[in-house]
Amino acid sequence: MKALSILSLLLIATLQLTACNTMQGFGKDVQRGGEAIERGAR
Repeated sequence: MKALSILSLLLIATLQLTACNTMQGFGKDVQRGGEAIERGAR
């Protein structure tokens, strides 16, 4: 079960990295994710 969880996380991370073409795009995605978490915490 643990191996399946790790495999799933790696697959999701790979899909996310291929979805944005540059590291700058990845940084913007991470920033937007952090902002969404902050809004949810309020």
